[in-house]
Amino acid sequence: RALPLRRVWSVRLWLLILVLLLAACSRDDERERGLTPDSLARPAENTSGSAIPAEPEVPADAPLVLFLGDSISAGLHLDEHQAFPRVLARTLAAEGHPFRLVNAGVSGDTTAGGLARLDWLLRQAPDVLVVELGGNDGLRGQPVAAIEERLRAIVARGTAAGARVLLLGAQLPPSLGREYVAEFEALFARVAAELGCAYLPRFLDGVGGVPGMMLDDGIHPSAAGHERVAENVAPALHALLEEPGGG
Repeated sequence: RALPLRRVWSVRLWLLILVLLLAACSRDDERERGLTPDSLARPAENTSGSAIPAEPEVPADAPLVLFLGDSISAGLHLDEHQAFPRVLARTLAAEGHPFRLVNAGVSGDTTAGGLARLDWLLRQAPDVLVVELGGNDGLRGQPVAAIEERLRAIVARGTAAGARVLLLGAQLPPSLGREYVAEFEALFARVAAELGCAYLPRFLDGVGGVPGMMLDDGIHPSAAGHERVAENVAPALHALLEEPGGG
């Protein structure tokens, strides 16, 4: 029995809407992961109503810095211009050390996720790779040996691709157990020492547990917290950019 013409067109309309929604979701996922071709120069989004700082002019031959991170790099619950990688780009440009930024921070990401998408990102030939991963692994209680193995692979692949690597050490709340927390936090220094990459052990100093520096969830930095994180990371990143060939 043939469907009435009106019902046929109704079904086609809903199928068209579904296809458009799926396509939009796919594009949004690519944008979130920093994988689209315009990721180097897309304008900062603003949903909070706060003033967006003027972005500096960055020379086309400025060094490329890739941030491989989780929700902290991504600036979860904040506008893109408030996340610490973007703050760092403005800060160092004002000091005469501009760099092109690729913020590949993905909320909820782990060392496994970062490793899985790293080879694609390295095709952009970054001069510096900033690794801000491991916190979600630790919060989930994953084996320290497995976390360390994946971080080693990330650092090694970045170095092999010609990037100078800056590893940011993650910290865990003591409620996860003193022994586990100690083993987890020690692995970052071990990876950095054995693979010879730059290392910043406590990039969240002055942020965690400090009033006004964290959002209400007590996990993610506020806009002020991201400013402080940028202050913490700036000297280490500046030093890498100053290395021969670093811009």
